[in-house]
Amino acid sequence: MKNIFFAIAFLYSSFLIGQNGVSPNKAVTPPEIVVFAFQKEYPGKVPVWTMEYVGDDDDEIRYEAKYTTDKKTKALAVYDNLGVLKAYELQIPLSQLPQKAQTYLKKNYPTNAVKEIAVVVDDKNKTTYEVGIQKDSKFYDVVFDKNGGFDVIVEKD
Repeated sequence: MKNIFFAIAFLYSSFLIGQNGVSPNKAVTPPEIVVFAFQKEYPGKVPVWTMEYVGDDDDEIRYEAKYTTDKKTKALAVYDNLGVLKAYELQIPLSQLPQKAQTYLKKNYPTNAVKEIAVVVDDKNKTTYEVGIQKDSKFYDVVFDKNGGFDVIVEKD
């Protein structure tokens, strides 16, 4: 009986230990090289850091620094574990979206469907615009190229 109790206790404790992994959306402290790269690029900004696994096998780590550029404009800088900037995303108003993209949105979506708009610059200096749309209780990113031409729509979690 004593052995059965110990076996059950051991089994339960191993499940508890397995639950102590890092949550991808929980605030983290990135490596010093990542923090240094952020501070060099955006001096005086105070970010909230999160970590995400990306890649085909979720084997690459990305550190995301969320911060505000002024009183309420949100920005996001994404770094790899070596401190290389992989993407920069800045929230913008609808008026800063290229006219071609504005026309597309007005034609295809009601005004209240648009939830957020951002300009995104990746590590290859390619600029795109991402518009967050709420439709049929699902969230989508409608992506436009730098000239406002429709590129793709992606369902988000």
